[in-house]
Amino acid sequence: MNYTNPTDSRHSKYIGIDIGGTKIHIGVVQNERIIQEIQFETSAAAPKEQILGALVDSIKTVMDGEVAGIGIGVPGLVDEQNGIVHNVQNIPSWREVGLKQHLASYFKEPVYITNDANAFAIGEKMYGKGKEYTNLVGITLGTGLGAGIIINNGVYSGTLSSAGEFGCIPYRDKTIEDYCSGKFFVQNYGLPGTEFHALAQRGDSKALEAFSQYGEHLGNAIKIILYTLSPEAIFLGGSISKCYQYFQEALHRSVREFPFKIITDRLVIAPSELGNAAVLGAAAVCKSKLELSFTPQTALSL
Repeated sequence: MNYTNPTDSRHSKYIGIDIGGTKIHIGVVQNERIIQEIQFETSAAAPKEQILGALVDSIKTVMDGEVAGIGIGVPGLVDEQNGIVHNVQNIPSWREVGLKQHLASYFKEPVYITNDANAFAIGEKMYGKGKEYTNLVGITLGTGLGAGIIINNGVYSGTLSSAGEFGCIPYRDKTIEDYCSGKFFVQNYGLPGTEFHALAQRGDSKALEAFSQYGEHLGNAIKIILYTLSPEAIFLGGSISKCYQYFQEALHRSVREFPFKIITDRLVIAPSELGNAAVLGAAAVCKSKLELSFTPQTALSL
């Protein structure tokens, strides 16, 4: 397959795709911003061919001759070299899907795939507040908990793009994810985090206490990240990050218990200000891979 040099000014657009168990978000990225986008619900219970068909049909609506390639973030294990995704969360039929080959063959453009948390971290590094940091971690807080790791300005993916699965670490009677994702609110209070957010906005004492407990648990998770990676900055994304003001104090109180004060005094913890970091990051994966092929001296090591 003949791929076009992305440094050609006629090919300045990149498609970024964030695949989730409830929705798929597709954006056309040009000059570090999304200029066109489409979102649709994921038919999570459908056969894999039906989901692939819906994905192709949606990409077709935004594809044009200026698109240089496609980058995708997927919530599952990813064989990045071969573009095969495994065990995609909340999409049972996607146990093993040759996503790269399927899309590249159809659109005749290069396709690059990584874990969705990696895409979020890359988006924050290239387009957000993470630009100034050499080592950072991006944590996605939603139905589950994921983390993307940037070390020395490059992504550390690990085997099958599985590095950063801090949510699977045993914690108390369950796992970190059970206490630091939306599961915490459902399992302990019987309500999703979105409803607790609305209650907290009205000053509901039960909701405010729930967020305080949540912040303490997330602070404990961040301390594990500090022990293992000691990043300069940690950025929070996902739906629960929008509730940051309600768990911020408890989170920082918990993090201050970390024994090396000189580390925590320098540490930056903040919610992402990028509305679509995962889509931007997915597009950035493609852009960086292509630039690496043609101008390696200027590319971020992704």
